[in-house]
Amino acid sequence: MHNVWLYRYSLLLAACTLFLVVAGASVTSQDAGLSVPDWPLSYGKVMPPMTGGIFYEHGHRMIATLVGFLTIILAIWLWRVDDRPWMRRLGFAALGLVIAQGIFGGLTVLLMLPKSISIVHACLAEIFFSTTVAVALFNSQGWREGPTYVVDSGTPSLRALATFTPLAVLAQVALGAAFRHRLMGIIPHIIGAMVVTAVILYAAIAVLAEHKNHRALRTPATALLVITFFQVFLGIAAYLSRIATADSVRPEPYMVVLTVLHVAVGASTLAASVALAIQVRRNVLPEPLPAVNPV
Repeated sequence: MHNVWLYRYSLLLAACTLFLVVAGASVTSQDAGLSVPDWPLSYGKVMPPMTGGIFYEHGHRMIATLVGFLTIILAIWLWRVDDRPWMRRLGFAALGLVIAQGIFGGLTVLLMLPKSISIVHACLAEIFFSTTVAVALFNSQGWREGPTYVVDSGTPSLRALATFTPLAVLAQVALGAAFRHRLMGIIPHIIGAMVVTAVILYAAIAVLAEHKNHRALRTPATALLVITFFQVFLGIAAYLSRIATADSVRPEPYMVVLTVLHVAVGASTLAASVALAIQVRRNVLPEPLPAVNPV
């Protein structure tokens, strides 16, 4: 029973983390990152450029604090009840990530939005979200039931494809963060989107083509394809909205909404690719073994 509640709690933490990503993207899209003079590290040096910015930044901090407390509880819970040593280490790794995320968030305000730190802060948020999704996966009933082995017979191998895909998605996340924080233009992000979309399509379709009846592989592969479809659509819509509102004094609401959704679905893309990589590495064997009955 404690595994059931631990699984549900992991899902809650993942949902709250995704909401935190949304809140952070809202702050960035509203240009509100330096809008709150009472931030403990800013010493009141920066005056708010817009009233809405104060609301978004305060909300972001409150959600971040909640996620931090939830992660502490998760790490303690895993340490107390989980019999897998690697799972206990993962809980503390998640705690380390959320602490690092808080530190970079504070530095972002203290140093007045330095581009490199802001980009690291954005990437860490999505890595942490993927970690919470992985924790939920590892606590699911399907995972506890054990793997169903199949043979990797393709070229390139599914294991290699699945391992490379989340790395490619993370690189694209970094390019998107670099564009949002004005470190570089949109062209690298557009080129990266085309490359990453091709990688995802190739990997997910390869999994479905070889093992469409394997539920543990089919579910994340299908989810990754669906999420990627929406992500491409949102990316185009968000970029067009930026062009349409380029002359606006303040960010237009529809541009903010599209950008925030693009960031949130991007985080979901990374998490889905991580889930697929985990399931492939667990269920797909690199070569046939005598005791294996392929699905």
